[in-house]
Amino acid sequence: MTSGPSRENGRVPPPATGLSAIGISKRFGGVDALADVDLVIRRGEVHGLVGENGAGKSTLIRILSGGLKPDRGSVHFDGALRSYSSPADSRKDGVVTIFQELAIVPELTVAENIVLGAEPGFDPFRLTLSRQRANQIAVRVLRRLGGGAIAPQRRAGSLSIAERQLVEIARAIALDAQFFIMDEPTASLSPRETSALLDVIRQLRTEGKAILFVSHHLEEVLQISDRVTVLRGGRGITTLPAQDVTSERLIELMIGRSMDTFYPPRIPSSGPTVLCVKNLSRPPSFEGISFDLRRGEILGFAGLVGAGRTEIMRAIFGLDRPLGGTIEIDGKPVAFRSPREAVRAGMAFVSEDRKGEGLIGQLSGRENLVMTAASEGRSSIFVRRARIRALSDRVRQKLQIRGSLDIPVVGLSGGNQQKVVIGKWLLGNPRIIIFDEPTRGIDIGAKAEVYRTIQQAAQDGAAVLLVSSELSEVMHVAHRIIVISGGRMTAEMTADEFDERKLLKAAFAAHLSSLTTNEAAEVA
Repeated sequence: MTSGPSRENGRVPPPATGLSAIGISKRFGGVDALADVDLVIRRGEVHGLVGENGAGKSTLIRILSGGLKPDRGSVHFDGALRSYSSPADSRKDGVVTIFQELAIVPELTVAENIVLGAEPGFDPFRLTLSRQRANQIAVRVLRRLGGGAIAPQRRAGSLSIAERQLVEIARAIALDAQFFIMDEPTASLSPRETSALLDVIRQLRTEGKAILFVSHHLEEVLQISDRVTVLRGGRGITTLPAQDVTSERLIELMIGRSMDTFYPPRIPSSGPTVLCVKNLSRPPSFEGISFDLRRGEILGFAGLVGAGRTEIMRAIFGLDRPLGGTIEIDGKPVAFRSPREAVRAGMAFVSEDRKGEGLIGQLSGRENLVMTAASEGRSSIFVRRARIRALSDRVRQKLQIRGSLDIPVVGLSGGNQQKVVIGKWLLGNPRIIIFDEPTRGIDIGAKAEVYRTIQQAAQDGAAVLLVSSELSEVMHVAHRIIVISGGRMTAEMTADEFDERKLLKAAFAAHLSSLTTNEAAEVA
């Protein structure tokens, strides 16, 4: 580490209070998942942990939480050496991990989920601990977190993702957790829900709790953390005060190269118009959407979550039928009754829902890659294994897909799954490609590769529509940006006009009337 606690005899001494991992090493199959890593989390601190997929974050989390034993190194709790044999063992010290895949039992009530494991005598089926007592515990803990509006008797399966996240934290507090390990806690949350969760984390910090905050959202990491540790290739690169580092600097530390290579250079485009959308409407989702898209152009759509951007793309691709307006391709009107018709017209749609709409999880990576080719009547490729292998290997090389393509695609990392989704569409050489949130939930290194893929597709002659909630992303990749707010176009800018403040103001246009005077002034 380049900063942090001073070393004694080459090692970081464990602090008197806090959770620490000192000199941690772990190998899997001859590969170093972690090599001599130090991590010290103090009480009353939010400690950010960042790194690409494969950097060692998950392995370190499992070691801290007792799910995995290190080959070398030690774990300390308040200065005392610990050797956790299971997560249940670490929970005795108040170490609780909240994973991205939330462990809520949907058939049980909110109260039953909160006390499950926290109250040894509670059995939801035998009612050894009364439901009344469970409800009392749930009410007390939820009020402490500001979640008093969640009814304890409500079935957990009916909760939103944000509410489930709050119930997981409430359970940890009922367990008397002192150290919270949060793995991608905001990955599925809206900006408003994320803000509320960060407020809860701040409250936990003021109570003297320690929080390890693991996330790909670097702006959130810097916003909430006191210090940040960067892992790269299984090694601890540095630990820095969050106030002394920028997201750009974190990216450079994570990928080991300058930010100048992160976003590919924007290549000018001057091709003919391929797609023309006029006054497209589907109230109440969107109305009056008009734009042209040229060959080789990347047209970005910015805006807040729920602004209507995805709904516009779904209507263009034939997933939903517009109630007004027209769509033309090469000057000829089209009215797609299904996505199949859009594909036949040379369109592709990389959905924001990678797992639900982009992949068939139990099929191999190879089978997913050739799926769109098979759907167009060339099913013989499913019979010819050599053909499948040749096609998928070609895409693997082009997109730098890592990991085995012969296993179920769910076994690949999020970034490599996304490359499979993109690759299956590129295999058909589409003329118009819709990318809807193409980098959501993937690590920094994979993001850079997706940006290069989008830019290369445009250079190869495709016309690209790019929907993204990350303003920096769309500003660096697109040739033009259209801002959608409340289902309407509120701004349009070319690359030489891009202005982050103006884009943000346009994104909030439909919401300014509901903001306070101070909030509206800040946006303006």
